[in-house]
Amino acid sequence: MRLIRTAAVVFLTVSALSAAKTLDMYVIDLEGSKASLLVSPSGQSMLIDAGIPGSERNGRDTNRILEACQAAGVKKIDYMVVTHYDGDHVGGVPALAEKMPIGTFVDHGENVQHNDFTERVVKDYMAVVAKGKRLIVKAGDRIPIKGFDALVVMAAGKAITEPLKGAGQPNPACDTTPRKTWGPDARGIVDNHDNNENGMAMVILVTYGKFRMVDPADVTWNRDRELMCPVNRVGTVDLYMTANHGTDNANSPVLVHALRPRVVIADNGPRKGASAEVFQTVKSSPGLEDYWQGHYLIAGGEKANTSPDLIANVEGSPDGKWIKVSAEQDGTFTVTNTRNNFSKTYKPRK
Repeated sequence: MRLIRTAAVVFLTVSALSAAKTLDMYVIDLEGSKASLLVSPSGQSMLIDAGIPGSERNGRDTNRILEACQAAGVKKIDYMVVTHYDGDHVGGVPALAEKMPIGTFVDHGENVQHNDFTERVVKDYMAVVAKGKRLIVKAGDRIPIKGFDALVVMAAGKAITEPLKGAGQPNPACDTTPRKTWGPDARGIVDNHDNNENGMAMVILVTYGKFRMVDPADVTWNRDRELMCPVNRVGTVDLYMTANHGTDNANSPVLVHALRPRVVIADNGPRKGASAEVFQTVKSSPGLEDYWQGHYLIAGGEKANTSPDLIANVEGSPDGKWIKVSAEQDGTFTVTNTRNNFSKTYKPRK
């Protein structure tokens, strides 16, 4: 009887260890804001951005992050990564810190975007940071999470200068992709995206065994050249998170086509991101297998929406469904739509 009990304990222990050998990522639905939770096989967690200030959406963004943490068994955010200081990325950090312990705050340093709203959310963020640990990173630095590699390949407008191992190939899109000129917005204000906080955003390369994923946050169309021209300094990836929620001030062929992602995920909202231009850039990317979206884009129609099975939130259904990615060390990864439980597994590249 004792032998049976011992065998059962060993079996359960082995099963638990086996179940913990994936890198899991939850692309949380903040309807156009950003938050992605990564849970390492080591048990440590890294949250990339935290949505907008909680009081302005009655705490919705914070609550959805907490729901994902609960589903993942996360009771502490070990690394709170603030890619840049736009309100829809940094604004939710103080509200989250009131409800969830945070180990280390990671950011790119000084804010360059001096308007009233940005300065207010940065002030609130810095007040929280002052009570904890802060890590300012630059291109080439690693976020010291255990269990997977998180390399900052671009931050504060500066990119790594040397190609990573296996990269360094000439990038033909550098010669065929025009630069963008930023015109006035709806208020008549000309905002140079390359020099505001979007242009300062971190670009993070996540590696787990043979699995590679790039999250470029909101880095801009023209800034892509800093990292990818005249040669591709990163190499190819399995998964690409669209920049700036899939808007067309980012996601140039210079970046997307050179990375050659097998799968792309847009963390867009029903009325924000996943533009028709980006949809076409993604769909024409060499080696693409699937394009997943956080939301059906209401104005997009067939020109800017993927297959319904690959969209986490659709009209007429409750919002808040996330896309989950589980990656194995051999490069296999599975993407799951929690709205309909549709799941697809992608085998390693040959």
